[in-house]
Amino acid sequence: MPATSAYEMLCPIARALDVLGDRWTLLIVRDLALGEQRFTDLKRAIVGIPPNVLSARLKALVAAGVVTTKDLPPPAARTVYVLTPRGREALPIIRALARWGFPELEEVGPSSPLEPVTVVGASYIPFYDRAAAAGIEERYVLEIDGLRFWLSSVPGERPDGKGEADLVLDGPSWAFVAARQGGQTLDDLVDAGVIRRTKGSARTQRHFARVFSLPTA
Repeated sequence: MPATSAYEMLCPIARALDVLGDRWTLLIVRDLALGEQRFTDLKRAIVGIPPNVLSARLKALVAAGVVTTKDLPPPAARTVYVLTPRGREALPIIRALARWGFPELEEVGPSSPLEPVTVVGASYIPFYDRAAAAGIEERYVLEIDGLRFWLSSVPGERPDGKGEADLVLDGPSWAFVAARQGGQTLDDLVDAGVIRRTKGSARTQRHFARVFSLPTA
């Protein structure tokens, strides 16, 4: 908890804003929800954030117990940032904001300035439907603009990328967002070759769309 509050009231929402309310902070938490990240990973994904501001926000999050650092052993030999258990408690806030904010997005296209990490962290993970996933045990890979992301239908599971995927979809960032906006469904984009299904069946693709609440018509 911050030593001082920016708000002159004894209110849990005000205290939450003391920790998470600065500009850029929630976007850092959004990207760390995908797993450990280097400083350079965060700088690339959070378009427009000055390096000194990113450094200051990370320092504040570490001080608040939301984020911690971890030194990876050789040959990586690098420091990464990761959410603490307390930090992961904030993820429902991120998911609720993503669901609330998605209708505010303008229609995307090939020239839209999108980052793959943002696509997964703000347009897929927040829309996971636990009830729709009941009885489905599958792992999915999204290959977006050359970056690979693992998702799972199993509640609480975070695949480590070492197993086999049941479905692999490969395409540009804008197409994965367009699949949620509803002008074109995932099936439409796959049929048109904009997104390629390189592994898995049409049935598994339907499961994926259901688990992550994609429009089907």
